[in-house]
Amino acid sequence: MNLNNILTEKRNPNTMNIDELSSIDVIKMINQEDKKVPAAVESILPEIADMVDKIVNSFQNGGRLIYVGAGTSGRLGVLDASECPPTYGTDPSLVVGLIAGGLKALQLAVEGAEDDQEQAIEDIKNLHVSEKDCVIGIAASGRTPYTISAMKQARELGATVGAVICSPHSEMESAADISMFVEAGPEVITGSTRMKAGTAQKLVLNMLTTASMIKIGKVYSNLMVDVQPTNEKLYVRAKAIVVEATGATITDAEDALQKYGSVKTAILSIVTGVEGNNVQETLNKHHGKLKAAIEELMKENTNGN
Repeated sequence: MNLNNILTEKRNPNTMNIDELSSIDVIKMINQEDKKVPAAVESILPEIADMVDKIVNSFQNGGRLIYVGAGTSGRLGVLDASECPPTYGTDPSLVVGLIAGGLKALQLAVEGAEDDQEQAIEDIKNLHVSEKDCVIGIAASGRTPYTISAMKQARELGATVGAVICSPHSEMESAADISMFVEAGPEVITGSTRMKAGTAQKLVLNMLTTASMIKIGKVYSNLMVDVQPTNEKLYVRAKAIVVEATGATITDAEDALQKYGSVKTAILSIVTGVEGNNVQETLNKHHGKLKAAIEELMKENTNGN
């Protein structure tokens, strides 16, 4: 591999003297480079939106979103996947993160893991990837053997394959149905792709899952109404969401949450005045889309009057 041909491995001409600067000037220099990342992401919003539509289609047809990566890129994929169940109430199998070297690699570098192409094939096979799934490879260079192998195997199995990369003309770009190339430029410290490249990848992954969750009804207005109150902080958040969405008191929000068991059903009952089994049945009818369920019940109430 010729590192001179990889954008993320090139020296940054703006930071050549960073080792001579005061702490505040080092931080300012890092900050100036970081400011370039959102603009770079902005330039590929159509590609990200295209990938979102593919992910939503997968979800609606019983498929999954599977991230694949090594090192920092793999950790970012696992992080994004792990945040979906508590935030959006999804089954842990809906968004999956594969990292070269397995769970051990989340904390420690696993020697040779990112070069293990055979293990990548096995990891994809073990997940029973099919044409229903979306598989997205993540790598700053776009040249990680483990990730490339996983992407190719997923494509052979019929999955829609995406790539989140920060260097052009890579093998991952060629292996993907949808390539999301973020031109964040050379790093502040040459080759330290946990910095701008990692930030770019995190921004893209945030968009992919957040937009997909919105499209399948996990959000009402801008409220995450499928939040799972699995601890005290999240229970307080759930109550606050019910209050914000309905204008009810904290006491009424607590009562509705206890009675119906979820933020969505609590909101639906309070806003429409409907009670009993009809609350959950109407929500199910609209595939969990709260706004559509509210509109139907309000229309029925209006017609009934």
